[in-house]
Amino acid sequence: MSEWLVLAIAMAAACAVVLTITVLRERRLGEHDDPSQTPDVIEYMTMMVGVVYAIVLGLAIAGVWEGRNAAQDTVRAEAQALHEVSERVQVYAPETRDRVRADIDAYVKHVVKKEWPVMLKQGDVTDQGARLLDKVRTDVTAYEPRDDHESQSYQPVLDQVGAADTARNTRAANASDTMPGVVWFGLIVGALVAVGLIFTLQIRRSPRELMLAGLYSALIAFLLFLIWDFNSPFGHEVADTTGPFTALFTV
Repeated sequence: MSEWLVLAIAMAAACAVVLTITVLRERRLGEHDDPSQTPDVIEYMTMMVGVVYAIVLGLAIAGVWEGRNAAQDTVRAEAQALHEVSERVQVYAPETRDRVRADIDAYVKHVVKKEWPVMLKQGDVTDQGARLLDKVRTDVTAYEPRDDHESQSYQPVLDQVGAADTARNTRAANASDTMPGVVWFGLIVGALVAVGLIFTLQIRRSPRELMLAGLYSALIAFLLFLIWDFNSPFGHEVADTTGPFTALFTV
């Protein structure tokens, strides 16, 4: 199911629930209920809960946004390091150069096609990916430079392999969801409280009040969806964050 469709359904459902409760509540109270009798303390509490919940939502959005950006930077660093290795081994002997490039291509294909789905589902990388990267490192470290030009290229190539390994370890450490379960519990309960408190103000069935109630609930549904969408640092689909690999290598 498309994420946009999920968003539309969530916002529509939130509006429908709030408006339905409002209409049913109005019918139950009848025409003799006076909304002007709402105590001032309830209005103050409603305002304070809304402000506090808005701050919590802002912090949550900032946290998941930062996590997604950091994940994308990690993927770019890993892909770029492997690309540098593939390009810099040009000066090596043809046999070693072709072997290193073939092993890099095998690693990239494994990461994009097999490791990424596992990482998105289980929040961890595969042992096979680690073995393939170790093979690339072995290819580079086992090579003996034949002249000064190759000797000057040897250490930079080895440094790039180390950078790719570091980026991979960072990717593995950040593969799980950004928000823990207890935070989600607080966000959902806070949303229910924030929306529920608008009924304490005794809103009526006037078009203006119904529109504001619907927009308020839809806004909260949208913000919660935004947090859910960015809660997975590497996205929900393989194509969400594998762009640096597919741009630099043929997968």
